[in-house]
Amino acid sequence: MHITTITLIISILSLVMSFFMVGFLPSLVSFIMGIVLFIKEEEKSIEVVNIIAISIAGLALPIVMYLNTFGFGLPVKDDMHASSFQRILSTNYSNFGIHIFDPKSEEIKETELAAEDSGSLPQQDEDQTYFAQNDTRVDEDVKEEDKSDSSVTENTGIFESLDSIDPREKNKGGIISIAPSDDDMPSYGGLPVGTILVARYFREDDHNCNPVLVLQNKTGDLCRFECRFIARDAEGEELAISDKTVEVVRDGSVFVFEGRFDKRDLGGKIPDAYEFLITKRSPYEKDMSHYISVYTAVEGSSALLTAENKSDKKVKVDAYVLFFDGKELVDCMWMIPQNVDEVCLDPGSAATIKGDAYYRFDRVETFYTAYEAVGENG
Repeated sequence: MHITTITLIISILSLVMSFFMVGFLPSLVSFIMGIVLFIKEEEKSIEVVNIIAISIAGLALPIVMYLNTFGFGLPVKDDMHASSFQRILSTNYSNFGIHIFDPKSEEIKETELAAEDSGSLPQQDEDQTYFAQNDTRVDEDVKEEDKSDSSVTENTGIFESLDSIDPREKNKGGIISIAPSDDDMPSYGGLPVGTILVARYFREDDHNCNPVLVLQNKTGDLCRFECRFIARDAEGEELAISDKTVEVVRDGSVFVFEGRFDKRDLGGKIPDAYEFLITKRSPYEKDMSHYISVYTAVEGSSALLTAENKSDKKVKVDAYVLFFDGKELVDCMWMIPQNVDEVCLDPGSAATIKGDAYYRFDRVETFYTAYEAVGENG
């Protein structure tokens, strides 16, 4: 077989291998061989040009995939214990709806919002929404005595289980090691395209029922997010509504929505399901998260959250601290560190706020956003 043909085959195989981050060195070899053939040949053939072009693509692809995951820095420690190789492939292929290194992941189905907006939240500019649903109720009606296993109700609609969404990137502004939800509360709702649902939880206490969504902004833009939670009964009738807003979320950051349903509005019961509708728009406030450092420490049954403002502006910090006992979410606190008499931080100052958990916990996760306190900087 002619050396040019062999080199062409090597370059093609190397390019295919580069899609899995292992083709850089073979592509380098085929590139060098292509350059040598190009120099030696008196008449430059199209095959040699193809070899060089394919080899360049094979060299560039792993570099682009690395930069897309870690930027220009070195790989950082991953709380999910995934290797750098796994995180690179997971991050890049997830953008195409392909979930790897996650046996529970399925392809997220997307559809345009065909119906008119109900008017409950501000209208978006022809924004796309995709829908997701979780219903993990188990059929326990076992008719045969020798059968002990139950079956999960199959979902045949356009929805998929929210628990199949795999967390794969760190929150650059906080602490994160997402645990899967252990509840079986059915939920469904809409998310703007580019908004990733990292995890969902549902907790209750004597007075409230709280759905909690952990999301990531992957839209490529700085966004303001608004969410409407709707509690529904078994017939789908509306029981209660909870509206929440996150003022400013930079691209790549993870943030939290917590709905609160007063049990008095639910007849002392928990809802049969809850619905959520999330919309996004351009923020009204200036993002200041790059100038804020947040630290969370555990002291006994409490969490101490300290925020430091390194800017020359007054800044408002909205933080959520999630308390876990193993994989179970036992509490969620909205905490606003502030200086005396102001719900914000003075320039160059720091503030600490304490949150007491009423349940046993073994770890916490902190998420925050920060924006300029315009009314306080006048």
